[in-house]
Amino acid sequence: MRDDQIVRLQALTERLGEVVITELDPHQWPGADKALAELTQQERGDRYWCKKNAAATMTLLLKAVNIAGLLNRQKPAPDAGAAIDELDGELAAAEREAQAIIERMQRNGNVH
Repeated sequence: MRDDQIVRLQALTERLGEVVITELDPHQWPGADKALAELTQQERGDRYWCKKNAAATMTLLLKAVNIAGLLNRQKPAPDAGAAIDELDGELAAAEREAQAIIERMQRNGNVH
């Protein structure tokens, strides 16, 4: 996918997240203030539909988030090569410094 499409997908996941939060709220479902035994057949059916719809929206959100995350992980950062080279250089310098410390300690008789 193109960069602009990935950005739009991420924006959609944020909007979907708000929808999921609303749909998952049991106070938004039909008959929210009633005991289950007091629900009419219509309220029970509508309540069941709300739960299924919330679950479907959650599934859609999870899939969109997974796809966006996968695309972001596959796309290298613009300076990824430079960052890796810099880290390699720092690691090599740290290894040389550690080796020098070990050698000094061995010369001074601190390490056997």
